[in-house]
This record gives sequence, C-alpha cells and structure tokens, in this order.
Amino acid sequence: MLKHTTAIAGLIFAAIATSATAGGELNLYSSRHYDTDERLYSEFEEMTGITINRIEGKADELIARMQAEGANSPADILLTVDTSRLKRAKDAGILQATDSAVLEERVPANLQDSDNQWFGFSQRGRIIFYDKNDMTDPPQAYADLADPKYKGLICIRSSSNVYNQTLLASIITHDGADAAKAWAEGVVANMARDPQGGDTDQLRGIVSGECEIAVSNTYYFARSIRKDVKGLSADREMIGWIFPNQDGRGAHMNLSGGGVAAHAPNRENAVKFLEYLSSESAQKYFSNGNDEFPVTDGVPLADSVAALGEFKADEIDLSEVAKNIPAAQKIFNEVGWK
Repeated sequence: MLKHTTAIAGLIFAAIATSATAGGELNLYSSRHYDTDERLYSEFEEMTGITINRIEGKADELIARMQAEGANSPADILLTVDTSRLKRAKDAGILQATDSAVLEERVPANLQDSDNQWFGFSQRGRIIFYDKNDMTDPPQAYADLADPKYKGLICIRSSSNVYNQTLLASIITHDGADAAKAWAEGVVANMARDPQGGDTDQLRGIVSGECEIAVSNTYYFARSIRKDVKGLSADREMIGWIFPNQDGRGAHMNLSGGGVAAHAPNRENAVKFLEYLSSESAQKYFSNGNDEFPVTDGVPLADSVAALGEFKADEIDLSEVAKNIPAAQKIFNEVGWK
C-alpha cells in the first residue's frame, strides 16, 4: 500500500472543493447496506454542496437495472462489495474508465481495475478462525484447510457466496486450476456440515460446537468486538484467528469498491465522489463505521480492527483474480461444493 502524504491529501480536497460552488446532484446506485455509510454521504454533501440521490439494492439487481436502463440510466456511480461483483459490472458494460491522478496515487495498483473501470476503497481479510479450547494445531495456510486431519471440522459458506468465489479465484491465480480443484475437493471432504448461512453463522458454529474451524471475513468478527452480536460476542474469547500464508503470499483480501457508470449524467461529480472515498476522512469511516481495513497506509484503524493484529496481506493484482472467477465457479460445481 502507498503511504499517506500531505501533498496528496491536499490534491484530494482541492479537487473536491472545485465542485462546491457548482453543487448539482450525484445518483448513487449502491449495494452497500451499512447504516454507518450515512456519514460518508452526508460529509461529501456538506463539503461539496452536491446532493446524493441513492438507489439501494442487491448488487446483481442493480447491475441488471443499469443494463436495462442503458444509455438512459441516471446512475452516476455503482458501489458494491467484492471483486467478483465489480467484475460482473465491468463485463456487463455498465462502467467507464476514470482517469484520476488522485485515485492513482491513493488506491494501490493491485486494488484497482487494470482498465481503471473500478477502484477498491476498503478491504476485508478472508481468514481462518478456530476454537481455542479444542484446537491445538489450527490451519496456518489456506492449503491446510484441505488436510484430511481436519475432516468434519470446517464451517464455510456456500459456493454461491462471492467471497468464496474470489478466494478460490485467487488460489487459481496463484497455484493453477488443478491445485485449486484439489483444494476445493479437500475442503468439501472436511466440512462439518453442508454450507449454510452467512459469515457470522460460521463463527457461531464454533461457539455452538458444530465446528472447530471457520472461514470468515475479518469485519464480521471485528464487529463482535465493537458491539454486541447475538450468539457471538458473549463467547468471543473462545475464538482464535489465523491470518493465513504469513510465510508466503499473505492473507487473501477482498474489496468493497466502485466505479463511474458508463452513461453517468453527472460524470464530474461522480469522479469527485470516488476521489472523496479515497480521502483520509472517508477511509476512517470505513474502518470506524464498518470494521474494514482502509486501502491506504497511514490511516488509523478502528480499535476493533487493530485488535486483530498486524499481518501480511496478499498483494496479488485483483484484476487478474477477477479473470478467474468463472473458472472458480466451474470448479465449485465439479467438486459438489453446495
């Protein structure tokens, strides 16, 4: 990641400030469903005088809507979570390239589309959690999840889950399709139960004793530190965590990100908004409000996020990972990962 500099911060706020006198509107299509994002939007409006009009929904629904609207779409920005959905949006032809020196400086190259059609603005690690009371030798790497010694111990989400799709796509990118398929087969053999529920449910599986190992995004666990999460916070101390592959490529990270809509009627305002999301102020909101990791170095972490400790992140180019998402879904189907 790049270090924060005063010079770049000045560029960001100078760029945003130029739209303050112009005002106008910004039509935001968002599948982010976090109440804390309200402060992101209100601060941008206060700084610029630009009014944000929001359309919220599930990512696939918003992508389909923008396709159906075509050149008449009012959308200026699409915000969504995970690399797989950003790829779907790009493949659907509903995004356009954005040329911004601010974004190039603030968003690391591996966390943005190679054609500048989407940019990541917050990160979540997909890591391994385990029962500290029963597990003395937890997996240290993603490959270990396929080790037969963990048979019947793992809780993990379904193959339709975008976080799992991107994780498997990253394994394909690093190790090849054959190795990825062998890994997926091994994980299926080691599942404690058929995939069910969300990431929080995998963590609750450890609490209930249904499994001893779970795979989850970091922010679901960090949230249980910041506030009470039913079925998790009260027993959180029994759960340990591993950032995998610390002796190698590092822990897999997925993104929340966005891009300018292909037919944005307020394109200048849209670019200003993306630049704002890369600012230190907005990056703090991502961490403090939703327990995510900023994409830029030098931004203080929320206490709940800092409590997870330091780790090495996988710095693979997520544009390359995105290309392997269809292959990942094919493998899931072949190995019977429900």
